[in-house]
Amino acid sequence: MKYAILVYETEQDFLDREKHMPAYNAYSQALVEAGVAAGGAALHPSHAATTLRLQNGTRQVEDGPYADTKEQLGGFFIIDVANLDAALDWASRCPAASNCAVEVRPVLPMQA
Repeated sequence: MKYAILVYETEQDFLDREKHMPAYNAYSQALVEAGVAAGGAALHPSHAATTLRLQNGTRQVEDGPYADTKEQLGGFFIIDVANLDAALDWASRCPAASNCAVEVRPVLPMQA
């Protein structure tokens, strides 16, 4: 089953991203070597986001993230593991788990 490991970081974490990259690179490599990596990416800081809503068929576009929060989505990993316990084991190894937050969510398959 596929799970998304959503990495939440503070604005300071984004500023210090280069300092944290070796830990994330090692984590990514561990996922690959274990054969569970199925995708993922780092994201630009939330100020680079654009939020879109459709209201009465008209696009409403706003600069910035959907929610203004202390921690923001900084990236994600998609893993393919047997169950939630295995996904939580991998999530606990994510560098953000020790100083911010990591959310684990099952991925719904795309319908063709």
